Amino acid sequence: MNAPAMPVPLDDTYVLLAIGALMLCSVITRAGYLLFGDRLPLPDNVRRALRYAPVAALVAIIVPDLLPWDGSAGVVLDMRLPAAVVAAIVMVRTRSAMLTIVVGMLALWALRWLVA
Repeated sequence: MNAPAMPVPLDDTYVLLAIGALMLCSVITRAGYLLFGDRLPLPDNVRRALRYAPVAALVAIIVPDLLPWDGSAGVVLDMRLPAAVVAAIVMVRTRSAMLTIVVGMLALWALRWLVA
């Protein structure tokens, strides 16, 4: 028979220990490359895979914002997705980050104005 789980009291010590543990994990993972970079060389396949990490992180940040999920209706689209497509086309053509931001925002504002 399973007993109900006891709730953990959230006193100051518990919160400070959790923050300290998370900080330590973050420092160790980020400083590991600086401290042990030359002594622990990465295999070639890991180096190739790490080239895609920034793109994967950017996609993980942007896609949920472009496709917001509504629990009952599924995917709810607004004008962010077409504006992002316009911005992506500008980025592919010009390779200018500033122009991409400006055109993407102008496209978003124009599309929202047209629909409203």
